[in-house]
Amino acid sequence: MQINPKYKRLLNYVFGPILFVILAFSIYHKITSQHDLENEWNSISETMTHNRYLLLVMLLLMCMNWSVEARKWQLLIKPVQDVSIFTGFKAVLSGLSFSLFIPNGAGEYLGRMLYLNDGNRLRSVAVSFVGSLSQVLVTLIIGVIGLHYLLSEAPAFGAQTIGLSKFWLTALLYAVYIFIIFFLLLYFKISLVVTWFERIPFVHKHRVFVNSLEQFDNPLLIRILLLSFVRYIIFIAQYMLMFYLCDVQISAMMTISAVSVLFLLLAIIPTIPIAELGVRGEISIKIFGLLTQNTLGVITAAALIWLINIIIPSLFGSLFVLGLRIFKKKM
Repeated sequence: MQINPKYKRLLNYVFGPILFVILAFSIYHKITSQHDLENEWNSISETMTHNRYLLLVMLLLMCMNWSVEARKWQLLIKPVQDVSIFTGFKAVLSGLSFSLFIPNGAGEYLGRMLYLNDGNRLRSVAVSFVGSLSQVLVTLIIGVIGLHYLLSEAPAFGAQTIGLSKFWLTALLYAVYIFIIFFLLLYFKISLVVTWFERIPFVHKHRVFVNSLEQFDNPLLIRILLLSFVRYIIFIAQYMLMFYLCDVQISAMMTISAVSVLFLLLAIIPTIPIAELGVRGEISIKIFGLLTQNTLGVITAAALIWLINIIIPSLFGSLFVLGLRIFKKKM
């Protein structure tokens, strides 16, 4: 079905501003709907006032984080379409904005694909999935290592924090091991998996959407995995810095282990982006509550990291969609 060029032009110049209004309202609602917002904001403001230069470091780490993700997406999307690093950066932040109100990663994929040419958008979903899988792998592997360390150094951690007996905690660990092995095989044999799936009649009919995955060799996949690991290190650095700012006194190894378990649980527990701060805050209190009495500091740190890593880049992402065009071809 051909769309009238007049309607294409109308959609191109109306779509971006409408999306901006929706995203801006979503971000505003996300902030104003938080529990005990006034007290949390006062605590955040006080921390910002007394530690401006360290907060600047946090902002630089945030920029590094999303720049690494943009580079990762640029490498992943190359078999589908060449994009500049700046386009990748805009796509990543726009996807982050979309993910605030479209759950389960769908918003992230939708926001990114809008920066590609018309015929390449659906093909980008499969390669973006590989990027998400690489981040999940890093989260699971380091999370399990961190959990083992905490259980050895704080034996009461499992029952009091996660609410699981030793038996069920062991079962959970074995389940995560199985997922790690499965995801590793899926990740490094992705081209072989695609070849197998293409033998299915329905998949073969729509193979154009997945055949770009056949170009993913091990050197590229290792490179993507390393970039995901760099992002993870940046997250850890942000938490250590924010705990210092908020006077949360926990040893470096305990902090790294506890944060890795936090990320592991956030990856396992189903949630929606609109509730992320509440979920992150509750889990943070449970995990770090055994390691420090400074509950306010933990909550403030979680809120500040949420503000810097999610809300601020989402605001920029919502601004980027103002210039979005649905149709890239000449009309």
